[in-house]
Formats: sequence, C-alpha cells, structure tokens
Amino acid sequence: MAAPSPAPPAGAVLLSVRDAHVAYPGGVVALHGVSLEMRAGEAIALVGANGAGKTTLIRTIAGMLRPARGSIRLRGNDIAGLPSHRVCNLGIGQVAEGRQVFPTLTVLENLEMGAMLPRARAEQAQNLERVFALFPKLAERKAQAAGTLSGGEQQMLAIGRCLMGKPDLVMFDEPSLGLAPAIVQDLLKTIRDLNRDGLTCVLVEQNVAVSLKLASRAYVLENGRVTLSGTGEELLADDRVRQAYLGM
Repeated sequence: MAAPSPAPPAGAVLLSVRDAHVAYPGGVVALHGVSLEMRAGEAIALVGANGAGKTTLIRTIAGMLRPARGSIRLRGNDIAGLPSHRVCNLGIGQVAEGRQVFPTLTVLENLEMGAMLPRARAEQAQNLERVFALFPKLAERKAQAAGTLSGGEQQMLAIGRCLMGKPDLVMFDEPSLGLAPAIVQDLLKTIRDLNRDGLTCVLVEQNVAVSLKLASRAYVLENGRVTLSGTGEELLADDRVRQAYLGM
C-alpha cells in the first residue's frame, strides 16, 4: 500500500467537495450538489437542523457512502467511492455520533485498535503517550472495560482512538450529545486545543452558538444543500442563522 501523502501547509486546501449528490436506497436524496472546502488547520462548523444532511456529508467524506456524482478531493486526489479504511489511512478520521467504543475491550485495547492503520503503526507509542497526556483519565482506566466508563469518558476514548490513527483531519459528529454541561465544556476545549495545534477539525454540534464561536468558517445545510457560508463570526451575526438556530 502506498504511503499517505504529507499534509499540506497551513492554509492550503486539504479537502474539497464539489457538486456531491448522495441518495440512500429507495431513492431518498440526502445531498443535492453540495460544494465546500476545508483548508489545513481550519476548524469548520456544519450547521443545520436534523435531517439537513450533515451526518450524510460526514459519512460520504469518510467513505461510508458513495456519491452518485460529484468529487471529493483530498490534497487534490479524488477519493470519492474509496472504501472507508483507505480514506482513514489517507488521514481522515471520524468521531462518530454515539461514541461507538468497543464495550468489552479495555481502554488500552480500544486505543490500540485505532493504531492499526498502516500510517500510524510506527508511531503507536508516541501517539498513545499523547492521548494519555490529553486525557489522563484514560491512562488511569487503561485496563478497564470501555463499556463500564461514563459517557464523558467514552467520548474521550472515542476521540483518543481516532487520534491514534494519526489523522490530518477529524470530523466530530455531535460530540456533546447526552453529556453533562461541565463535560461538554472540557471536550470542546480539547477540540479547540487540537485545532490550535494544527489539526483540521470539522464539527457538527447541537450547540450551534458554541460551534460557530469555535469555527474559523462554517457552512449551513438545509435539505441537503449549502445555503449559507462564511466565518463563524459572520454567521453568528446573520439574522437568518440567529432566528433559525439560536432562537434570537
């Protein structure tokens, strides 16, 4: 298997989606010509109501869904339709909604699963040290079954497992769902810190105001289409966004 390409310098286009159309079995169209781009080192927020197409877009980028037409380019190379394990090895990680840890495996075994990608094997020890420094509770519980962790700890584990794959871009799908407010603040601070350290982040978050404050740029999806885009600050100040998603 060919070695993954190095990440582009900060500010260069890392990933671009052009005219992506996605339909589920039965003909239900979920994305209608979505186009957007993500630059290296950015934090991108995807905003929209339930069913707007946010998770479909994430799954399509991750290789879990195949677009009917359109392109998805990573570092200029079209990856649309590649299987998800190849997309992961090219540097795209995903922290899925609902955490999806392996409940009967220990914390350490879950993290080791994340390091199985060819791109990450040589740096497994360094990446594990980094994850334990980021989430000391995981180090304390490394021999504990993942299914016995609290919801917040499982979310830490899901993020840590993703980081073990040495991603250049991570897509976070509803990371705060079902968690206590204090835990949510800690997790969002972690995402902010990862982004400041150079990780490109895509955030789908039920707390739209928080996600827009964290994001350098944002896209609003409605009925499978991008209807607005701009900086996080611009969308926070947009009356349409404030009325539809912030209750103002």
